[in-house]
Amino acid sequence: MPFLLRWLSRRSLRHLHALGGALGWLAWTLSPSYRRRLAANAALAGLAGADRRAAVADAGRLVMELPRLWLRPPDRPIADPVQWDGADWLAQVLAQGRGLVLLTPHMGSFEVSAQAYAERFGAQQPITVLYRPARQAWLRALEETARARPRLATAPATLAGVRLMMRALRRGETVGLLPDQVPPEGMGVWVPFFG
Repeated sequence: MPFLLRWLSRRSLRHLHALGGALGWLAWTLSPSYRRRLAANAALAGLAGADRRAAVADAGRLVMELPRLWLRPPDRPIADPVQWDGADWLAQVLAQGRGLVLLTPHMGSFEVSAQAYAERFGAQQPITVLYRPARQAWLRALEETARARPRLATAPATLAGVRLMMRALRRGETVGLLPDQVPPEGMGVWVPFFG
């Protein structure tokens, strides 16, 4: 598997998107449970028709982008395909020197935003991101290597990881959270979020 992922990481984004679109439709066609889950999630998001069909291909594209995000050489910036919206506002907030909490959706956005933030703003204010390590040893090792980027620290979704995040905030640094992260039993509190 690592060989295939490294091979994919060297492909152009255009090729990865073409492969990913096909992969998304293949998964949708072959997996009834995936098809039901995608339909339910699309309905919750208010997607119908063409938007729902686009989501099938986009899910595959997202999967195919991960090798490029995770395994690109550290000297190849991620910022090239990233477009910033609100970067001036973020720079103003960072200039205040206080801790900042960023919330991002899980797949895709988390990987891109943490790395892009570290490249653009990390010298001014580093970022620590909370994540749950993968269960499979080979994938966990891959994630750790992939997320080991300059000015980007990681913290496991445990009480120790939460402590790391709190220390980073007290130092005036940025932390990145995934709203769907669930700490182990007894290490968190359920609270309403956005109503």
